[in-house]
Amino acid sequence: MRRDAAQNRRRLLDATGALLRTDASNISVPAVAERAGLSAATAYRYFSSLDELLDDYLQTVIVALRDHSHDCPKRGTALFEDVASEWGRLVNIYGPAMVQLRSRRGFLERLDAGDPTVVIVRDAWERPIRSVLRALNIPDEHFDHALFIYNLLFDPREILDLQRRTGSTQSSLSLLTSAYYAALTSFVKRSPLQSVTDDCSRPGEARGRS
Repeated sequence: MRRDAAQNRRRLLDATGALLRTDASNISVPAVAERAGLSAATAYRYFSSLDELLDDYLQTVIVALRDHSHDCPKRGTALFEDVASEWGRLVNIYGPAMVQLRSRRGFLERLDAGDPTVVIVRDAWERPIRSVLRALNIPDEHFDHALFIYNLLFDPREILDLQRRTGSTQSSLSLLTSAYYAALTSFVKRSPLQSVTDDCSRPGEARGRS
């Protein structure tokens, strides 16, 4: 991409974030273009619709998290907590805009459908979450549910809300991380997948109950 094209794209994304924070109900491609100091025709050369522009804005933030996650040398729960800390930093910058972009579709539905944004989320969190599963002795087949629980607890809206109560990003993330570990353990104990795993590991007992 030419330098001027990259700059125009960056200006449009920055203007998108600004409008989401200040006037989300009236956001449109022409409004974003005006905020960026560009013509609507120029904006439409980069983004064919408002949905495409909003998706790109959100994906830009998550790609930054993914890159941090991939580059982090830590392991186990330390890896998860490092990536969660970076997510908290990004939420402090972009969260007020991101909360305006909640999907009407469920997370697992979008994951199963290969939604591009959720695919990036999965990529960003796969190594940290699988590290937590290993540390907690939870089988890998629970990964999708572990990602689902992460999405519930670490939603930008909830992080910002809890932060207003605690007064600290780090305190909020510490509480959410502890809740995440506890939720994972509790969920797995009650999951139908765990019953299947237990039955397969104890074939004699399974036959005795049949």
